[in-house]
Amino acid sequence: MRLTTLCYVEKDGKYLMLHRVKKAQDENAGKWIGIGGHLEENESPEECVRREAREEAGLELRGLRLRGILTFILPDWGNELTFLYTAHADADTLPACEEGELQWVPKEKVPELPLWEGDRVFLPLLESRQTCFSLKLNYAPGGALLGWTLEE
Repeated sequence: MRLTTLCYVEKDGKYLMLHRVKKAQDENAGKWIGIGGHLEENESPEECVRREAREEAGLELRGLRLRGILTFILPDWGNELTFLYTAHADADTLPACEEGELQWVPKEKVPELPLWEGDRVFLPLLESRQTCFSLKLNYAPGGALLGWTLEE
């Protein structure tokens, strides 16, 4: 199982979103997601998400907070355990990113973007819950969401 991080960086009522449009072989191609990535050897999830924020967006995160654990069942790409965070950052200009286009998107506009269906399950939880949660997302081959289980 792959170990990854995902962070929704907040600023002025907006999330920093990454439109994945640059990599040739990308399981997230065309989708909008938060920033994050794969844990490297001997790296904690917090070290990973901070490194990824620097590498992808040139950001130093403030108020980093673990919000959830996501278990992705992905027949096409292999299962993944993701540490889900929120944080704050102050950045008006964003650097070029090798993985896609970075953009500050008003939170209320995020659901209008092409997202993974599972993101539509957990993004509202970031707004409605203060406690950490565990969410299992089951996908079919091809990427359709089959179902999900939220552990309280």
